[in-house]
Amino acid sequence: MSGAFPWKLDSIVWELTLRCCFRCAYCGSRAGEARENELTTAECLDVASQLAELGCRRVNLLGGEVFLRPDWREITAALTGRGMKVCIITSGFVLTGEILAELEKLKIESVAVSLDGPERVHDAGRREGSYRRALAAIRALTDKGIPTSVISALRADNAPLLPEFYETLKAYPIFAWQLQACSPMGNAGAGGLDTRFDPLEVLRFAASEAPKAPFTILVADNIGYFTPEETSIRGGQGLCFGGCSAGLTTLGIDSVGNVRGCESLYDERFIEGNLRQRSLREIWEDENAFRYNRDFEPRLLTGKCARCELGEYCGGGCRSYNYFAGGKLYESPLCPRQPEEGAGL
Repeated sequence: MSGAFPWKLDSIVWELTLRCCFRCAYCGSRAGEARENELTTAECLDVASQLAELGCRRVNLLGGEVFLRPDWREITAALTGRGMKVCIITSGFVLTGEILAELEKLKIESVAVSLDGPERVHDAGRREGSYRRALAAIRALTDKGIPTSVISALRADNAPLLPEFYETLKAYPIFAWQLQACSPMGNAGAGGLDTRFDPLEVLRFAASEAPKAPFTILVADNIGYFTPEETSIRGGQGLCFGGCSAGLTTLGIDSVGNVRGCESLYDERFIEGNLRQRSLREIWEDENAFRYNRDFEPRLLTGKCARCELGEYCGGGCRSYNYFAGGKLYESPLCPRQPEEGAGL
């Protein structure tokens, strides 16, 4: 690299703690107990300062369960107080009136509640009563005027139930519903969970309902790409997936300060440094960091992605899902396109 540093950090996913209410069979981070040496409050506040110095605009906080970390308010305030937009991802299981009041004061951008599908599916993977508490949390959040969305991680048992679950969600004033693939990593990869589903069916469902839905329906970056449906469900305004952003505009930080290009690249291979040894700027601006993405060229594509005329634009899709589902960074198992389909949408 020469001249001005070419990569501008825009957003991060920050795992504040591994402590959680559940031990889900599909949890990619194997949450449950907090790690022994999680970042202290002072260290987290310093991270917030470093993020601001790098010009980060958006922070997604997750766990584990964010609200089980006693200093979540202080950390969140340090981020919002520096002008960063904050979304908190939660199960909704421990939401209380006190937490709601704090969220109002902090003026976060939004809360995303994880919901897996109808009650029988959601509770089977977490615990009895968790579905109703999640819906109660959504109602409580929206009643307070806090922008709220729902995230559903798809696999074999819940993807076919999207139409049924959609009928339930329509009764709630959420602003968005995000559909993403459950990656076979962590518990999901070790426990024999069937994470397979038909991506084309999901894309067609989302595209058919999006124009009339009372909220935005969109698909995450690990489902796609360049199908006729994509421009209506990739965040709107005719967008198509433009390639993995890990280490280019985004990064992930885990609860002990490890930095990865994406927090879903949950493997030691992708740790670029630790914030207890190096500053965030040093890691971000290291010319040897994030090379798997910063040095991407179409010649790295494999499988059908190498034969697809659009592979150079999507870059082979989501690095994390590719790695855990097929062991290859540059070949997407969840792209329904076939190379012979032609370049047009």
